[in-house]
Amino acid sequence: MSKLKIAIQKKGRLYEESIQLLKESGLNFKEGNNQLKIVVENFALEILLLRNADIPQYVEDGIVDLGIVGENILIEQQVDYDVLRKLGFASCRLSLAIPKAENYNDISALTQKRIATSYPNTLRAYLTKNNIQAEIHTLSGSVEIAPNIGLADAVCDLVSSGTTLFNNGLREVETILNSEAVLIKSQKINSVKQKSIDKLVFRMDAVLRPKKSKYVLLNVPNDKINAVSQILPVLKSPTVLPLAQPGWSSLHSVIDENQFWSVIDQLKASGAEDILIIPINKMVL
Repeated sequence: MSKLKIAIQKKGRLYEESIQLLKESGLNFKEGNNQLKIVVENFALEILLLRNADIPQYVEDGIVDLGIVGENILIEQQVDYDVLRKLGFASCRLSLAIPKAENYNDISALTQKRIATSYPNTLRAYLTKNNIQAEIHTLSGSVEIAPNIGLADAVCDLVSSGTTLFNNGLREVETILNSEAVLIKSQKINSVKQKSIDKLVFRMDAVLRPKKSKYVLLNVPNDKINAVSQILPVLKSPTVLPLAQPGWSSLHSVIDENQFWSVIDQLKASGAEDILIIPINKMVL
C-alpha cells in the first residue's frame, strides 16, 4: 500500500506543535537535523518538511495528501483543498496597524493610505468589502518596519502577542481575520488512502478532544442525581457509583472547557459536593 504523505512547516512554533500532535497520535519517528522527510515507523506515513507558504500548493496538486498549515495562508492563496480539522494551536490574527501617534476613528482613516503587507489578496478583499481605496505595497517580510522607513503609512501583518508591533511604534486598529493551524486534505485522494486518513484523523481526534474538556467527579445526594445529570451534557450520561454513605452517589462525567466555571456553579447550586477536576490524556468516542 502506498504511504500517505503529510506536509508540515519545517521550523518554528507550527513545526513543534505539529510534531507533538503526531507523536501524541501514536506515531513513532526520529527527528534529525536538516531533514526534509521523516519516515514514520509504525504507520504508513511520510512527513515532509516544507515552507509554510508552499504547503497549500503541494496539497492542491496532490503531491502530498495532507497538510498542517495556518488558516491565514490558505485564505491568502485561495487554493482548492478540504479542511478536515481545526487544530487549536498556532493561533494568531491578521491585523491592520498604524503608528501610535496617528489618530484613528474608523477604517475610513486608511483611505488613500499606503499599506504594507505580505497578504495582499486578503487585505484587498477586506478593503473592498469596506469600500476603502488604498495603495497596497506587497512585501515578503519585515512588514512592521515599513512606516518607520517611509515606505508605508500602515501595515497589515500577523499578530500573536503584539510585541513586535509595539517595539516598532505601531498599534492595532482593525482585525481582519483570526487564524489557527488546520489539517487540510488534497481533493485527489483515492479510496485506499482515504481509509488511512480516517485512521489518522481518528487518532488526532482522540488527542485534540481532551484539550477542550475536563474529567469531573462529584458527590451528590441520590434524590438530586437526575437534576445534576442534566447539567453534564458532554457525554451521553454520567457514570453513577454508590458511595459507602447511604443516600449518596458519585457521578463521573466530562465538562467542556469553555463552559467550565458556569457548569461548576450550576453543579454546586444543584447540591453537588466534593467536586474533583482531572485532566484527560485521550478521549475515544
